[in-house]
Amino acid sequence: MAEITASMVMDLRSRTGLPMMECKKALAETGGDAAKAEELLRIRSGARASKAADRIAAEGVIGAFLSADGKTGAMVELNCETDFVARNADFVAFARKLAQVVAEKNPADAASLASSALDGGTVENARQALVQKIGENVSIRRFVRISTPGKLAQYLHGGGRIGVTVAYEGGDEQTGKDVAMHVAASVASVRAVCVARDQVPKDLVERERAIYAAQAAESGKPADIVAKMVDGKINKFLSEVTLLGQPFVKNPDLSIEKYLESKGASVTGFELYVVGEGIDKKRDDFAAEVAAMAKTA
Repeated sequence: MAEITASMVMDLRSRTGLPMMECKKALAETGGDAAKAEELLRIRSGARASKAADRIAAEGVIGAFLSADGKTGAMVELNCETDFVARNADFVAFARKLAQVVAEKNPADAASLASSALDGGTVENARQALVQKIGENVSIRRFVRISTPGKLAQYLHGGGRIGVTVAYEGGDEQTGKDVAMHVAASVASVRAVCVARDQVPKDLVERERAIYAAQAAESGKPADIVAKMVDGKINKFLSEVTLLGQPFVKNPDLSIEKYLESKGASVTGFELYVVGEGIDKKRDDFAAEVAAMAKTA
């Protein structure tokens, strides 16, 4: 069995919000498999899937660019070592320039972006010059280019830690901005993973169904009632993770679908970037809990 380390326990705790000892026990029971341990805890506690906001683990900023006609846009995640540098004007300006290069040059990959022309040299030349100027490592983690026959709207939140680009048709400029703002807000609750129900990956739905079935089975209710309970939870899950099914952040009485209908608009797609999402970084917040856990282990 894999050794259960404090970092593994802390990561599982950050994903589930459950006590350290419960997380350690679940990891032990699943042989150190974090994904299986999370599912086990969800079955036992009824906890939701982990939130994207709990996995923010690096510094940096999202650079965004939108063409004059509003039909082509791009976002770039630019990482650094400290929050102080993430607010540096030169660092932020570089992120914006990168997004413009992505939108206008459409590089195929990171190497193509690095060799793209910028400020009389290349993107890589500019990156190295910025490293020398600010004294920290600077890395281009990822980028996305979006093009649509309709319109694009962008929204940056938290000093550029969250970036959203929405492709939509109909409505007006405010409609697009409202939806982009909503997508950004979903990071703090349940993140939208796609626009409509028929776009939710089948393996994700089946994974949730298996968890709900295991939870419902423990209730001891008849099979037909259990089946209805599972169907109800799946329906709720699909509403939560699809953009159209979510309550509109500016008016929770309306779903995004109803809001768009009221504006004569539709959304064809969106991209959401959260700085540092999925990157591991040492956390100091749980030092006391780790110490307590060690004493009772």
